[in-house]
Amino acid sequence: MEKQIFSSSISPLSIVQMNDVFASYDSKNYVLQNIRMSIQRGTNYAIVGQSGSGKSTLLKLINGMMNPSNGTVKVNYQTPNFHEKSFKKFIAKIGYIPQNLGLVKNTTVLENVMIGALPRLGAFKSFFKIFPDKEIADAYNILKMVGLDDKAERKTYMLSGGERRRVAIARALMQKPDLLLADEIVSELDHVTAIEIMDIISDAQKKFELTSIMVHHDMNLALEYANRVAVIKKGEKILEIGVEGDEIVDFQTGNLTQKEILEQYNESEK
Repeated sequence: MEKQIFSSSISPLSIVQMNDVFASYDSKNYVLQNIRMSIQRGTNYAIVGQSGSGKSTLLKLINGMMNPSNGTVKVNYQTPNFHEKSFKKFIAKIGYIPQNLGLVKNTTVLENVMIGALPRLGAFKSFFKIFPDKEIADAYNILKMVGLDDKAERKTYMLSGGERRRVAIARALMQKPDLLLADEIVSELDHVTAIEIMDIISDAQKKFELTSIMVHHDMNLALEYANRVAVIKKGEKILEIGVEGDEIVDFQTGNLTQKEILEQYNESEK
């Protein structure tokens, strides 16, 4: 079915806001330029673009791994900064799944998932990995949700690519996050497995009322699962669309909203 376009007014309560953001790794060449972005709480937001377009850098700006060269980034109305106590407290509520998944391959599935609980256990329990019974029970419930409860004691290196991604999702969910960031989590997977992984994230996002921000290279997959899709090309946001089912409900080109575009068009017609 072809998506239909009609006017919509959206005024979101944002968990992530970016205004006129530029980012560089060498202080000379910009990886991102003039990015404006507002991501609503409790939604599934997709960032789509080719390799090297700056998609992963956007996630690094959100979780504080990188600072913008210019412009402002706000996450939960705070500037991402590991030196600020308020943001350090919130960072534990950001579940981040990098492209390489960041799993400890020689430990079990359960041990990998329990890593997600470490930030709330305190220094002593974290160091000695002393996990309360409730935390272990929560881990098994999450493993059941992602379809790995029968593999809790299996070493992670023994798993398939799709199963390792399920472990990474379970570890992130074990953090009890408000915000879930996933960088190309379905890349290099066959279509059936990719759909299974996307279904898991979609179900978790709804069940736990998460905001999920996912980097993709597959536009069709992004449109199928996301509430909003931003397209990044050579470091610039060239398009953003709002999606409801099979309909596109609003759009931006560059940093101009649908309303601004229509206003300019109407002015030019006078």
